[in-house]
Amino acid sequence: MLYVIGYPGIMLKLVLLLAVASAALAQTTVDPARVTHLLQRAVVIDLHDDTTQMVLDEGYNLAEKHNFGQVDIPRMRAGHVGGIFFSIWTDPDRYTPTEAIRRALDQIDAIRRETARHPGDLALAGTADEILAAHRRGRIAVLMGVEGGQAIDSDLAILRTYFALGARYMTLTHTENTPWADSSSKPPEHNGLTDFGKQVVREMNRLGMMVDISHVSDKTFFDALETSSAPIIASHSSCRALASAPRNMTDDMLRALAAKGGVVHINYFEGFLDSDFAARESELKDLEKQQDAIDDATPKFGDRSQNGPAVRKINAERLAKLGRIPLSKLLDHFEHAVKVAGIDHVGLGSDFDGVDDMLPEGMEDISKIPNLVRGLMERGFSDDDILKILGGNTLRVMRQVEAAAKAAQK
Repeated sequence: MLYVIGYPGIMLKLVLLLAVASAALAQTTVDPARVTHLLQRAVVIDLHDDTTQMVLDEGYNLAEKHNFGQVDIPRMRAGHVGGIFFSIWTDPDRYTPTEAIRRALDQIDAIRRETARHPGDLALAGTADEILAAHRRGRIAVLMGVEGGQAIDSDLAILRTYFALGARYMTLTHTENTPWADSSSKPPEHNGLTDFGKQVVREMNRLGMMVDISHVSDKTFFDALETSSAPIIASHSSCRALASAPRNMTDDMLRALAAKGGVVHINYFEGFLDSDFAARESELKDLEKQQDAIDDATPKFGDRSQNGPAVRKINAERLAKLGRIPLSKLLDHFEHAVKVAGIDHVGLGSDFDGVDDMLPEGMEDISKIPNLVRGLMERGFSDDDILKILGGNTLRVMRQVEAAAKAAQK
């Protein structure tokens, strides 16, 4: 040790500062082997991916590693994915409720056929146990979630049909109000859930179908929470305290969701992570008009394959102009959700293939999950806590919803 005669106090302070600096460095340096080992133990489950549209409209082969899109089997393998929920989404601006049923059934059929096409890699699942069984066999469990209650056309028989075909959650609204529930994107019409909307929630409880409140108004959220006899989820929502989008959850909502045993699955879209995104994107109105024109020219059914390349070209231009936000922004939302809701109530809800490539640096596609794990480790999360976030919490909430359904059916 270097010792300076006459300055013992200064030397002591210097030694202490060096020790603190070394400790801080040790806390932020993550051994790559730790990341790999944890991912080998994990059952990674992503609650929301919109790859469905490409599978149906473009014949997107999940077995091929593509240079576009964000999800395919090679990249899921690289990301150590154990289970994935493919979104069954019908645009309420383009489809009437009756048309939405056809569009939803076409998507469900496409996912079921694509899963059957690759039995060595994919396995259709409908329960927590089936996810784990697929994982033990080295398969990626495929599940589905209906995104937007307009797709049931206010008919509980249609809801039951989706469940029978494999849908395991339904987002009560999308960007438009339904006849029975208010969306976060439009002025309220019903003051939350109507009486029929509450019937929808109760029927989902009876079936064992998770009630998803991403996209709903705050009042709809609290009505659904009060009505549901089982925990509810947010399949792809982030924290409003950090980014003011109405699609995000307030701290009061996070606490209430957790109190009933639910899970918020954090969305990776820049627009829900960074409050400045909307202002930056508003300068690209010309690209928005181009995309609207493409959508208007795209048939509702039949051959829609030309839509994808044209939209991806616009998305690439948007990304070139806006750039990516740092991964730290996404980590902030995970950290905040854990702080407010608790470690048992946070999961993954990427929104891959549904967010126009506007994703943080380091999370460009589903293969990048190791970067998220490393970032959580650098933030001081324990391995056990990260395992909960990656999929443990989702498996737990699924089991609770399944158990509530069995109790209700006795």
